[in-house]
Amino acid sequence: MKFDEEEKDILDSFNRGEWKSVNSQTDYATIAKSSLTKDKRINIRLSQMDLSALQHLAVKMGMPYQTLIGSILHRYVTGDLK
Repeated sequence: MKFDEEEKDILDSFNRGEWKSVNSQTDYATIAKSSLTKDKRINIRLSQMDLSALQHLAVKMGMPYQTLIGSILHRYVTGDLK
């Protein structure tokens, strides 16, 4: 198979180990684990529609909705979520 210069550069970069595999399930697991060290409690008011949507999404992801909310907040404040 023939590669152009850009493809060769990408392949060389990959072979040097400069690429990192992204697995969203692993990311969620890491975020969930880091959220286990909770030291503050907050109360917030959400619309019923937003809460229902979050709960539905959490079920699809296989996690409690509070963990999902904490994960979203964590990702936002660390710059991973815009």
